[in-house]
Amino acid sequence: MTISTLERKRASLTTLFFAAALLNCNGDTTQSVPPAAAPAPTQAPAPAGNDDVVSYHKDNARTGQYNDETVLTPANVNSTTFGKVAFFTTDGKVDAQPLYLSAVNMPGVGTRDVLYVVTEHASAYAFDAASGAKLWKTSALGATETPSDTLGCGQVTPEIGITATPVIDRAHGAIYFVAMSKNASGTYFQRLHALDVTTGAELFGGPRAVSASYPGTGANSQNGRVVFDPMRYEERAALLLLNGALYTAWTSHCDQDPYTGWIMGFDATTLQQTGVLNVTPNGSRGAFWMAGAGIAADSAGAIYLISGNGTFDETLDANGFPANGDFGNGFLKVSTSGGLAVADYFATFDTTSLSNADADFGSGGLAVLPDLVDADGRTRHLAVGAGKDAKIYVVDRDAMGKFSNTANNNYQTISGALGGGVFAKPAWFNGTLYYGAVGDRIKAFPVTNARFATTPSSQTTTSFTYPGATPSISSNGNTNGIVWAVENAGTAVLHAYDATNLARELYNSNQAANGSDQFGGGNKFIAAVIVSGRVYVGTPTGVAAFGLR
Repeated sequence: MTISTLERKRASLTTLFFAAALLNCNGDTTQSVPPAAAPAPTQAPAPAGNDDVVSYHKDNARTGQYNDETVLTPANVNSTTFGKVAFFTTDGKVDAQPLYLSAVNMPGVGTRDVLYVVTEHASAYAFDAASGAKLWKTSALGATETPSDTLGCGQVTPEIGITATPVIDRAHGAIYFVAMSKNASGTYFQRLHALDVTTGAELFGGPRAVSASYPGTGANSQNGRVVFDPMRYEERAALLLLNGALYTAWTSHCDQDPYTGWIMGFDATTLQQTGVLNVTPNGSRGAFWMAGAGIAADSAGAIYLISGNGTFDETLDANGFPANGDFGNGFLKVSTSGGLAVADYFATFDTTSLSNADADFGSGGLAVLPDLVDADGRTRHLAVGAGKDAKIYVVDRDAMGKFSNTANNNYQTISGALGGGVFAKPAWFNGTLYYGAVGDRIKAFPVTNARFATTPSSQTTTSFTYPGATPSISSNGNTNGIVWAVENAGTAVLHAYDATNLARELYNSNQAANGSDQFGGGNKFIAAVIVSGRVYVGTPTGVAAFGLR
């Protein structure tokens, strides 16, 4: 977006704020489940803009690169010219990352840039991204239903509604998410929703209740099949939309047994289930936390996840795969062609002892990296992840390393560089990997000839308490790189750093006089969204918006 476009948007804010009251009265659909389903979007939105944010961490590779930002630069992001400009209030906690569409034709309102927000109170909102006016709101709760209680687990609190970051299919005008609820009789539900991005109405015959079973004799199995119990799971990992299919991955409430590791696929235009994979079907646990980060994908159509502590069969078959199909605490490559199946994997040599100590790999998210060329001129297809053991594991997606009980066979392991375990995910920008571990500074690890430096080239002066930090990076191509991170303190803090030298802090939200840029408490899953000169941050009561003053 050009500067002149931004100026025109600012000039229209006064008019938009006067319109906000009317929009708030007329834009609340407050639907119950099941509503009268719309067969197709009311109006197809305009073609996608480069600055659309339709998925967690901007892309399916989960790189966290917002590389089409032409407004914010290291020169103008400071406490004099930049700060909090709005707050969009919601009815519950915003654990999921907000999403954004530019130039959406909203019925009765006209063309708007729209911010989509979901809450743990099981509500979905569309806000005017500039003014904060509410364009519509839809409840995912059925009659007599409430969001789920915490089931005795404090990981998602005080209620569980929509935890995972949704995904948007602009071509079909739909935003997809999973909502958890319970009724007055104590029955729990998990439902997949598809809402019209212009109206908030349900699409494609939705919502669809999630159910599944899979061959196995593991935890919660019946008659030779493990069974998905909606009460025992939550959908925390961000949804993935890939080649017309939606993918979800499921975690438990704390480590409350019985549970296993579920991945499910759904058709994006019918919501019909198209595939089910359980990665611990003859064992237990092995669910998908990944700090709320998304299931990742590569250009070849494979998807990538890291499972949490759980059963791993150290007895391998002739192809080097666990003999009983149990892949707990593993970095997984899953084929989506002809159904879901583990195509390759990496497990550490000490995977069983790590699981037993609750020091699992799956506490952090992952990133699929762009092609890199090694010293021999060979193109490498890499992915990276880290967990509670504070080691960075780089895998070759063409040969991930599988398992040996004597040594790790992955592409590269970086030990001793992080100051704590990882309960967040990395970001990638301009040949450098950025990590923010618990109790540690955000650190930059440059790559040379497809090998990562084992000591950081720069690091922030700020250390980040639990859960560390998930950086997001804005830039104009490879220039004007800014690393954004949210400190999950008692009073949350938004930080901005020079991507070329993390020791140079450009801005933080505690710098403004009289605390005018502060925005309340923090959320442990949140990652900042940067788009069209604005930075959006989810909070326990809504979304804070930052921009040029």
